[in-house]
Amino acid sequence: MPTYEYQCQKCRHTFEEFQSIKAEPLKSCPQKGCRGRVRRLLSAGGGLLFKGSGFYITDYRSEGYKKAKASESGSSGGSGEGGKGAEKGKGAAAAPAPAAS
Repeated sequence: MPTYEYQCQKCRHTFEEFQSIKAEPLKSCPQKGCRGRVRRLLSAGGGLLFKGSGFYITDYRSEGYKKAKASESGSSGGSGEGGKGAEKGKGAAAAPAPAAS
């Protein structure tokens, strides 16, 4: 739900109201003793704040995906990332040496 900003036309009191998009705009000032008419102001909005170390695509994987990935890595005999590095090492060691002349 968005936060709307209002200003009283009588006392110039500015305030914010947390309302549903479908809710009718406020019509009177909430200041004690004022009850002047208010109008909704245009504001920049709250925006998004990302705090922390970051967000990755794997943070929100479904449980079905995680289970399939775990069973796939378990049946391949590899140990995740370590298995890939070992394969690279094997490929480099298996390369033929240049012939001596």
